[in-house]
Amino acid sequence: MASIYANLPSPPLLVHGKRIPFRTLQKLPLSTIKERQNCVAVVVKATGESSESSTSLSIVKSVQNIWDDSEDRLPLVGLGFAALVAVWASANVITAVDKLPVVPSALEFVGILYSSWFVYRYLLLKPNREELLQIIKKSVGDILGQ
Repeated sequence: MASIYANLPSPPLLVHGKRIPFRTLQKLPLSTIKERQNCVAVVVKATGESSESSTSLSIVKSVQNIWDDSEDRLPLVGLGFAALVAVWASANVITAVDKLPVVPSALEFVGILYSSWFVYRYLLLKPNREELLQIIKKSVGDILGQ
C-alpha cells in the first residue's frame, strides 16, 4: 500500500473576481497558527484494485484478445468506424427531431408516463424491486456470456 501526504497552500484570495494585490497581503498580520489553518492537507492511499478499475481492465484485455486473435482486422476497423458514424447520425436525428414544434413535448409526455409506470411497476414495492434486480442480473449475465 502506498501513501502520499501533502500540505497544499490555500487558494489565493479573490475580491470581485480579481486577486488582492500583494501589498495588502503584506499588511495583514499572520501568525503560525493561521498559516497552518490556511493549508489544506491531502492524504491519498492506494490499495488493491477497485471493481471499476478491474472491470475496465478486463474490458481492455478482452478487446486486446479479440484484436490479437482476429485474422481480418479491416472489418473490425470498419465496424468501429460504422459505430462512430451511427452515434453521429443518431445525434443529428435527435437534434432535428428536437427542432420540430410538437414532437419534443409529445416525447417528454411519453417519457413522464413511462417513468411513472416504471416507478409503479418496479420501485414501489420490495418484491418488485427484487424482481428488477433479478432481471438486471440475468441481463448482465447474458451480455457478459456467463
